[in-house]
Amino acid sequence: MGRIAVYPASLDPIHFGHIDIALRASKIFDQVIVAIYANPKKNVLFPLEQRVALAQQCFTEEKRITVVSYSGLTVNFAREVGALALIRGLRVFGDFEFEFRMGMANKKLAPDVETVAILADEKYMYISSSTVREVGELGGDVSKMVPPHVAQAIIERYEFLRQSS
Repeated sequence: MGRIAVYPASLDPIHFGHIDIALRASKIFDQVIVAIYANPKKNVLFPLEQRVALAQQCFTEEKRITVVSYSGLTVNFAREVGALALIRGLRVFGDFEFEFRMGMANKKLAPDVETVAILADEKYMYISSSTVREVGELGGDVSKMVPPHVAQAIIERYEFLRQSS
């Protein structure tokens, strides 16, 4: 099985920054599990099943990357799958403080699971899921932030939400 890492995220939606971090992590670890949290403490644009499907489509050619959903404590999930590390992406200075605190809490809960931070590529530093959602909601072009299938899903989702309200 080799060295396994878990890359936990809500991926609402997945964007090029997430994809880049997962691909770079797959060069360090034998297997990267992109783990989509089922119940984030925020309102999500896409239901869990769609977030998983959109992410899976991004990694169809990547043998070392799998996409699954999970619930509960991230460190418990990491232990269940035999992971030795959690992958976190850092874009801006504010991310560091949050991830540092989360990493320290995870270390207390699971001393055997390391946190590995990967710095975002500068071409993706401006991208966040909330930015993608906001631009998409206002009808803006998200094609430089997400793969084409995700851009199309964003258009369709906001169209559906507008028709439903």
